[in-house]
Amino acid sequence: MRAGGVIAAALMASGALAEPPPPTPKGLTPTAVFTDYPPAAQSSELVRRLTTPLTGQQIGQSLAGRTLDETPLDLSRERFVLYVPQSAPANGYGLLVFIPPWNEAALPAGWQAVLDRMGVIFVAAASSGNDANVLSRREPLALIAEANVARLFKLDPARFYVSGFSGGAHVAERLALGYPDIFSGGLLDAGADPIGDHAAAIPAADLFARFQGRSRLYLVTGSKDQGRLDMATDALSSLGRWCVANLASDEIPDAGHKIADPAALERALKALEAAPKPDSKRLAACRAGLGDEMTKALDKAEALAAAGRRDEARKALIAVDARFGGLAAPRSLTLAQRLAGG
Repeated sequence: MRAGGVIAAALMASGALAEPPPPTPKGLTPTAVFTDYPPAAQSSELVRRLTTPLTGQQIGQSLAGRTLDETPLDLSRERFVLYVPQSAPANGYGLLVFIPPWNEAALPAGWQAVLDRMGVIFVAAASSGNDANVLSRREPLALIAEANVARLFKLDPARFYVSGFSGGAHVAERLALGYPDIFSGGLLDAGADPIGDHAAAIPAADLFARFQGRSRLYLVTGSKDQGRLDMATDALSSLGRWCVANLASDEIPDAGHKIADPAALERALKALEAAPKPDSKRLAACRAGLGDEMTKALDKAEALAAAGRRDEARKALIAVDARFGGLAAPRSLTLAQRLAGG
């Protein structure tokens, strides 16, 4: 089965919803149950924001006339750990949606005191570890957690952060990239990817412009975790080339591959709050350079198609789709239709 078919199949499972009691308002609720399934977490929206246009097209084709199940998760069966500080800041709580690499939902040791000082709510889904499907489970669960906490508590929209450790950090980066209208920043702990490929697809132009200019990313890694340090270096370099303005990183002294300690968490949250505004002229020049590169790549693919070199045109189009994602649409989809029609 093609990749699109696999993703579509994962999104097709369904279940019934229930109406459990609301979580405890303050303090730690280890097994919270949420009831709202927000539009942002629906299957078609996940595909639109988190896959490339050609991948989304393949998913649609693989359904073979069936309707994509928009709400495949049975929320009555899902559990979340929720921690709410006793005192709310005047502008509302901050929010940290955490994606773990393990299946247990737990508040990391020592984080409670930092969350109390910073006035930040913590929420994480159970059964959302590295073995779970990313598109049909880990990502929608994080969005469901965000929406339900936002319904239950007064929040400061400037302090909505998505975070994760190790494999969860890779998922958090995808969500920060695809949902910059929800998350104002991301805390990536011991995991990050270069963007502009199928692992971290570029979203549509309006979303990506917001991510470039307004989102804040903070990468934290143990100083002895060499493999993840290399990942962070590659990711930061890629993000800079893609004109992402607000980036910062931190190394935890003498730490290997382990979750951020409370001191690193506090540094990260303070840095995310204090991120400076980007240089508008520099950002515009960087965007113009990317636009020129994309236009040349699309022009080349279209010229190959016009010359009857269809196999070469398809390969060029696939490369454009993988690199530029939603920025290349609708031209990429129009060319794909022309090639399919021939």
